[in-house]
Amino acid sequence: MRPSPKEFTAIADLKDIHFDFDKYDIRPSDAKVLDANAIWLKSHGDYLILIEGHCDERGTNEYNLALGERRAKSTMNYLVSQGVQASRITIISYGEERPTCTEKNEGCWSNNRRAHFLVKPR
Repeated sequence: MRPSPKEFTAIADLKDIHFDFDKYDIRPSDAKVLDANAIWLKSHGDYLILIEGHCDERGTNEYNLALGERRAKSTMNYLVSQGVQASRITIISYGEERPTCTEKNEGCWSNNRRAHFLVKPR
């Protein structure tokens, strides 16, 4: 059975990554962040990982939920390619439902286009 998202918490060691508008590919600067996250995750094998996919407010709810899912999935695939066990990872998409910033400008929107990491002890 998959754990509930409510059981997971954020930790400072795992940094968010961000995405370009309407994209879900990992940018080179974010790959470096994911490399550091992968190192932490591999040395803390007693944690399960939840990757949240998020979008900015542009686009329909349905579109953004699907895009958030693709962002979480590409993030997970990258971590797995770095040696993190796929069986430890759960993904969820919140689309545009949980913005970190609510101003209507690109600086704000770019903060909302992210993959966010939460962990839970096994």
